[in-house]
Amino acid sequence: MEKQKIAIVGLGYVGLPLAIECSLRGHHVIGIDHDQGKVDDLHQHRSYINEIEDETITALMKRSFTATVRCEEAKQATVIVLCVPTPLASTGTPNLCYVQTALKQLAPHLQQGQLLILESSTFPGTTEEIIVPIIEGEGFLVGKTFFVGYSPERIDPGNKQFHLTDVPKIISGMTSECLQKVKRVYETVFKELVPVSSTRVAEAVKMFENTQRFINLSFVNEMARACYELDIDVEEVLVAADTKPYGSSAYRPGPGIGGHCIPVDPLYFKWKVNQAGATTRFIDLAKVVNDEQPDYIIKRIRSLLHSVEDASILLIGLSYKKNIRDTRESKSIVVAERLIQAGAHLAYHDPFIPVYTLCDQPYQSITIAKDTLSAFDLVIFLTDHDDLDYDMIVQHSKSIFDTKQCLNVEGPHIHKL
Repeated sequence: MEKQKIAIVGLGYVGLPLAIECSLRGHHVIGIDHDQGKVDDLHQHRSYINEIEDETITALMKRSFTATVRCEEAKQATVIVLCVPTPLASTGTPNLCYVQTALKQLAPHLQQGQLLILESSTFPGTTEEIIVPIIEGEGFLVGKTFFVGYSPERIDPGNKQFHLTDVPKIISGMTSECLQKVKRVYETVFKELVPVSSTRVAEAVKMFENTQRFINLSFVNEMARACYELDIDVEEVLVAADTKPYGSSAYRPGPGIGGHCIPVDPLYFKWKVNQAGATTRFIDLAKVVNDEQPDYIIKRIRSLLHSVEDASILLIGLSYKKNIRDTRESKSIVVAERLIQAGAHLAYHDPFIPVYTLCDQPYQSITIAKDTLSAFDLVIFLTDHDDLDYDMIVQHSKSIFDTKQCLNVEGPHIHKL
């Protein structure tokens, strides 16, 4: 196996796990991140991602790995992998500022023969229309003197069933030689590679995967609302439906879709498709349903209380999904801030988020105990973390609103979404 010197730009939920796996395969890894705090944590053998243990960082730092904020270190690399955020702008359109800034900072240090792989989720055409012109602006000829590929990350934070390297890896290149170079690198890390014909196809694969989930999750939330109005237990419906051995996928309702990818990628795709003069009616409708979900949650909360104003409410979970500390696009945060604005006396418990600022005020995660639970007018499950004492919460809470269908018990004080 040919050892490479790989510079990974962006050491977040995608870049750091990839850096660990590349290092384990014997490659020398240069981790680059503009956040000095992250670099300092790594140098002090501290993990800032809850799925990664401090011991894993200690082992990483003892191998051929360096962490730095200096983009110029990429000139030593044979391969550069961009794993930077691709958020939405305030207008709901793609914001590629992190990709463009990283490229502009890297540009003076690029070397002939290097391979650059973009992993960030983005609309079809980004590699060809944004990445390539910047590189060719430095005097390189893509496919001849410099090589470019796209390989969408497929990380599912908090999922312990599928390890990063077990998930088939989509790969693509701007030319056949670019694709072969991507293949030679990633076949040393991932168990299965899935080559596609172009970077545009690879970009569209990631858009399709997350748009499909966006639409289905929005639909199941709408189904939950409909079942509530019809006095039907939506969870019983979903459990029964899941017994069908074909044509059924398990989705569950909740306070709304969060995370970087699922609520964001469809809007990247929508923007690009709309630019081409086509419509995206399913995406548009799913966005409406998802945007409405926090308001629906607040409506249901109001129906459970005499008044939200001055009510004492405990929220369980602020992260956008269970067993992680990630709050990006979390609808739990939206619900929390709406309740504060409505005059509620709010507290929260989240074992992964000890401190969080809501409506410009710092809050600390409280310890759940029998006496603290009984003091609240309403306890609301917004995230179904595994490491919670569900029995104690059920036994000692006056009233519970379960937005995650995580309680498998019934009672007059338990209200389901």
